Amino acid sequence: MELRLLALYPEQMNIYADRGNILFLQRRCEWRGIGFEYATSGPGEEFDPGAHDFLYLGGGQDRDQRAVATDVVASKREAVISASESGAVLLAVCGGYQLLGHSYQLGDERLPGVGLVDLETVRAPGPRLIGNVAIEVDLGGGPRTVAGFENHGGRTRLGPGETPFGRVIKGFGNNGEDGFEGVVKGNTIGTYLHGPLLPKNAWLADELIVRALERRYGKRPELTPLDDTVERAAHQSARTAAGV
Repeated sequence: MELRLLALYPEQMNIYADRGNILFLQRRCEWRGIGFEYATSGPGEEFDPGAHDFLYLGGGQDRDQRAVATDVVASKREAVISASESGAVLLAVCGGYQLLGHSYQLGDERLPGVGLVDLETVRAPGPRLIGNVAIEVDLGGGPRTVAGFENHGGRTRLGPGETPFGRVIKGFGNNGEDGFEGVVKGNTIGTYLHGPLLPKNAWLADELIVRALERRYGKRPELTPLDDTVERAAHQSARTAAGV
């Protein structure tokens, strides 16, 4: 088997070590004898939505997000939506998460979004939402805890038909008010959790690997168990930092 991952704007959208998510996925595949094909798509570059089973879009600073927002709508919007609707895994973190929605309002400036999910983000005049965070999620195997770090000035609100990625246990989440964090729609996950996210939550990395392989090979594979002593310690440390 082989996992085929496409990183969207890896040079522009990589903050708080978010690129570590890709390295972690690669290692967990390689340790199991699963091939890992890595490709990128930067500004102005189109891509074939059927050629990749895992799309990744990290976070970035405002200046980078401005440039990416316009470009992703112009050169990648249809392919991103097509890949997601055909079952590809899409993990979008922080700024990438905000770009999945309709728009990101920065004062008088409105950055366009892909419109894959029904959500809007507005930069609020109040303080940034910063700190360690823990959320409870259920991706079909029962409740699990995901821990990470958030730092965002935008407040995101989901439309009435969308499902949050999780319920906030500690931290702020989407907006610091409604108690929800992120969004999940099929195999698409948007979240504010940095850190990077996946090394702190190895079970989530494996679930995404399984879903991506299932999309390509037509059945859900059984992954070979790994010695996750270090990964479990990292997860516990992230939970402890969040006060859980």
